[in-house]
Amino acid sequence: MVRPRLLSSARVERLRSRLSPRDVAVLASLSRVRLLSLEQLRRLAVTDGSPRARTRRAQLMMTRLTKLGVVVRFARTIGGVRAGSSGYIYGLTGLGQAVISTGGPLGGRRRRVWETKPYFQDHMLAVSELYVQMVERHREGGVELLAFDAEPDSWRHFTGSGGELVQVKPDAYVRLGLSAMEYSTFIEVDLSSETLPTIQRKSQRYIDYWRSGMEQQWHGVFPKVLWLVKDEHRAERITGVVKKLAHDAQALFDVGLLAAGGRLLGGTTP
Repeated sequence: MVRPRLLSSARVERLRSRLSPRDVAVLASLSRVRLLSLEQLRRLAVTDGSPRARTRRAQLMMTRLTKLGVVVRFARTIGGVRAGSSGYIYGLTGLGQAVISTGGPLGGRRRRVWETKPYFQDHMLAVSELYVQMVERHREGGVELLAFDAEPDSWRHFTGSGGELVQVKPDAYVRLGLSAMEYSTFIEVDLSSETLPTIQRKSQRYIDYWRSGMEQQWHGVFPKVLWLVKDEHRAERITGVVKKLAHDAQALFDVGLLAAGGRLLGGTTP
């Protein structure tokens, strides 16, 4: 009798053989940012033809990957109403993770299907949108996208003043090449759900991490911390928090609009 694990291994290998390079790229993008909308996947993976044709091809591609069991599909809820087929969002299944895994046991622990409450959807998709924008800028030749790590790959840790392990949890870490310069940024996506004292505590943790010197030791530079917000009112409030931080640390932080996030990175203005 064949053991179940050997069957799982065989299934994974069969699926790998059925995937095109574009399929693999889609799975890799989902592994990177956790959730992507159909429209975001279209922009990443289907770049030729009319807009209508691109959307249709993206739908067919994602339907096929869903039937193969490597992605899971959610109907996005907007204002309490299902958005319909055009509003589908996608995440990577455990099988999908196994298919694109380059090593490790098939029976190892894998990430659970992502939280699908509307707030978490919106937050993850905002990070995903920034990733898609940076890929588009890279293709256009405006910048070189050297790294884009979403959480948890973007997280850092250091030793606190009392010897405790402290974590810094940016929503993303982005490293860009522009001309002869490299720009590194920690991204904090703010959808106005957190109080200003929470923003202050998060900012102070970045300052503590900066003063620890660990990031500079590992990577040679401490990234700028960019708060991306929905509107000017929120930007003013977070800017007010930054101005109350230690004077020598205020330059670590920038605040900008989420809609302009892809243009703010790498020293580019909207």
